[in-house]
Amino acid sequence: MARQRAFDREVALERALLSFWRHGYEATSVAELTAAMGIRPPSLYAAFGDKRRLFEEAVRRYQETYGAFTARALAEEPTGRAAIERVLRESAAEFASDSHPAGCLIITAAVNCGPESAEVQELLRGFREATKAALKARIDEDVAAGRLPADTDTAGLATFYAAVIQGMSTQARDGASHAALRRVATLAMSAWPATPSP
Repeated sequence: MARQRAFDREVALERALLSFWRHGYEATSVAELTAAMGIRPPSLYAAFGDKRRLFEEAVRRYQETYGAFTARALAEEPTGRAAIERVLRESAAEFASDSHPAGCLIITAAVNCGPESAEVQELLRGFREATKAALKARIDEDVAAGRLPADTDTAGLATFYAAVIQGMSTQARDGASHAALRRVATLAMSAWPATPSP
């Protein structure tokens, strides 16, 4: 008969997520992870595989919980402009929240990684590129609907807003308040192209 796990896997995963978010992938050691998770190294390896696989699972959990607001905003708003404005507003609130580490895990967790963590960097870059593509898709919809000029550089605009979001995350890590990040969001929306004249 298989021995039952003596710890709550979901609680342990949440604690690992917060450790990675707070310190980054490379700076978070297995010893720090097991201390935060309240388990011993053999339990970590048995339950999660290794540090990299634990990180991948933590990132998936982050996207389904703390980071889910971006996909929700992009799916629910009626126009690209409204969707991107909501993403920026909610980024300001989430990135500066006191209820968890500042900023965005997907943006910050692999900033200072060496070559041995190239797979982790690539994983997170893929998620960031997917978000940028989703921003572009909503902007493209506004062009197709005539809400933006036909010659709008939708790829450039999507990259601009992705860069603003990434910058807001870094500002939050540096201590920027929710109010300060909201001002960034408002200013960023002033770059939205004017609606074509009828």
